[in-house]
Amino acid sequence: MANYYSDQPEIEFHLNHPLMKRIVELKERNYKDAATYDDAPVNYEDAIENYKRVLDICGDVTANIIEPNAESVDLEGPHLIDSRMHYASKTYENIEATRKAGLWGVSMPRQYGGLNLPNVVFSMLSEMISSADAGFQNIWSLQSCIDTLYEFGTDEQRAKFIPRICEGEMMSMDLTEPDAGSDLQRVMLKATFDEKENCWRLNGVKRFITNGDSDLHLVLARSEEGTRDGRGLSMFIYDKRDGGVDVRHIEHKLGIHGSPTCELVYKNAKAELCGNTRMGLIKYVMALMNGARLGIAAQSVGVAREAYVEGLNYAMDRAQFGKKIITFPAVYDMLSRMKAKLDAGRSLLYQTARYVDIYKALEDIARDEKLSAEDRQEMKKYTRLADAFTPLSKGINSEYANQNAYDAISIHGGSGFIMEYKSQRLFRDARIFSIYEGTTQLQVVAAIRYITNGTYLSIMKEMLEGEVSDEMKSLQARVAKLVERYEEALEKVKADDNQDEQDFLARRLYNMTAGIIESLLLIEDASKAPELFAKSANVFVRMTEEEVIGSTAYVKAFNAEDLAHFKAVEDEAAEA
Repeated sequence: MANYYSDQPEIEFHLNHPLMKRIVELKERNYKDAATYDDAPVNYEDAIENYKRVLDICGDVTANIIEPNAESVDLEGPHLIDSRMHYASKTYENIEATRKAGLWGVSMPRQYGGLNLPNVVFSMLSEMISSADAGFQNIWSLQSCIDTLYEFGTDEQRAKFIPRICEGEMMSMDLTEPDAGSDLQRVMLKATFDEKENCWRLNGVKRFITNGDSDLHLVLARSEEGTRDGRGLSMFIYDKRDGGVDVRHIEHKLGIHGSPTCELVYKNAKAELCGNTRMGLIKYVMALMNGARLGIAAQSVGVAREAYVEGLNYAMDRAQFGKKIITFPAVYDMLSRMKAKLDAGRSLLYQTARYVDIYKALEDIARDEKLSAEDRQEMKKYTRLADAFTPLSKGINSEYANQNAYDAISIHGGSGFIMEYKSQRLFRDARIFSIYEGTTQLQVVAAIRYITNGTYLSIMKEMLEGEVSDEMKSLQARVAKLVERYEEALEKVKADDNQDEQDFLARRLYNMTAGIIESLLLIEDASKAPELFAKSANVFVRMTEEEVIGSTAYVKAFNAEDLAHFKAVEDEAAEA
């Protein structure tokens, strides 16, 4: 029987990372829950076994229920009836299956009915669900919005809302508006305080809201009259049970058909303030978006994996000119690159998740007790690493998913263009990953300061000092030369001191950064498990050499005057 966890030993490999001991130690707080909860671990080994059991359950559900339902969900999609969203019929089966499997509210503490799972395990679950159906992953993974409520809500709000998510209720984050997409400072949905009812009231329109008719919503709204920037925005909790929000429209999308994308109309809807006023965008949405971006990275890895498997299976089965097409260099070159990107992107994803786990766990502990100086320093270190790695993980993995889905169609040839084959659905689903929760261009903007201030360069040099197996030393030496070229390109851009030039070249610097860090991560993985990762490490380092050598030459030959050639389109548009 298929199982998306046990069939992928690469996932279990990442549970053995050295940082997992620290993560479990922080999450379990000396295993104090064992005295109260039967399912709580008593030591590190027990915790890891718990994680494996949950992953195995999820692997079974995803492979044998969600994936077989995916085609039907894609064809049917959600419906709008009397201003309410109704999922595709098979989506309800998926929801019920994941509820019975205990896969809701999994990151929350046990006192609320959760499993207290770390982010890295949540990312593994998210990856598997996405492999089965990326649209359903959107519905399921939005439960992570509860992390923001847990972090910034009151004790009363935690007790009121978190158990409902652990029981399987849905969430959404209502940020975007018709005139406020990536520029959330322009949000104008109005929040006013109702003195008589002692509550807030929300009025306005939200657009492109994933899972928009959910049970609980986190809503960004303008609470400060007369303001027009981010300082006038606050975060609110809207409970569907209170009414006041209608679904006006469900978008007809290219892909992820099972995931309803709604336009919502708030009509004097009752809401509760989450946290403090004026901090909605500045603090709470940033935390919410960082979590969502890691979720999209996991979603991307899941689809990248499924695309690779689809391409591989077809290539092994399809014969042309008397031979299986997998024997053709043009085909196995594509497949080897697809697998290398999958392994590298997954390693980057889980490394990012581990960094998030450590600093988030320390932040949680700090709410109850004073941290030691060493703990505060550790929290600062991993906060910085998480902030630096998140835009790399989201941006690069979303691009890999698109590339792998494109290549899967190419391997299928004409059959890939036929709707009966899964590869076309993966291709359609993947396209949104590099758009929502911040486009790849915005991930470059988020990462560029860590590029120019040398953060990533320092990380690379520190990673190069790590011990690797004898078989991987030659690859490590090759990457060391790439780091030298990368530093040359970086110094050239900094010396030119031209903001337009830096912005123009930022994407190339970003791609080089991700490629080098992923190469070093894969080399570490291959040193420990060559049977899983040695081939991918060899392929990926060669791919990174193509990227870095070519991009370095481009950057070093570029100057500010060259921008005029690229601005020609802009000038022509202005003249028209």
